[in-house]
Amino acid sequence: MQNSKLQFKIQNLTKGFTLVELLIVVAIIGILATLLSANFIGVRQRARDGQRKSDLRQIQSALELYRSDQASYPNVIPSPNCPPALKSPDCSTSTYMQKIPIDPAGASYTYSSNGTIYSVIACLENGNDSQKDAANVAPCNGATNFSYTVQNP
Repeated sequence: MQNSKLQFKIQNLTKGFTLVELLIVVAIIGILATLLSANFIGVRQRARDGQRKSDLRQIQSALELYRSDQASYPNVIPSPNCPPALKSPDCSTSTYMQKIPIDPAGASYTYSSNGTIYSVIACLENGNDSQKDAANVAPCNGATNFSYTVQNP
């Protein structure tokens, strides 16, 4: 009888987890969550940068169509006469881009032109991007964002 009582007490003592085991598991889960969230932030930055590059290529295509019809690039986009679309100077004959895209962060892209050449600049978040400009261009600061420029071919 005494042997069965001892066995019952030993079984009760071995059930469940100790406080140290629980703390180790919680610490491991916390470390994994930190590593995964840091990687997730990087993925989101690269996705926004991909959207920026795609937007600039679309703007570039619309600008080339504009130049083929109008013989020069617009001085500003969108035209102050017919925002937010890129249309012919009289705002009635041709629409080259229905809606000018904006940066995923909510800012607009920087455009400059003298009629014969143009550049469109976006600020990338990923400093390791292989397509960023060799020398940083304003309005990007080169510390937290990095310039990516598309120019006329």
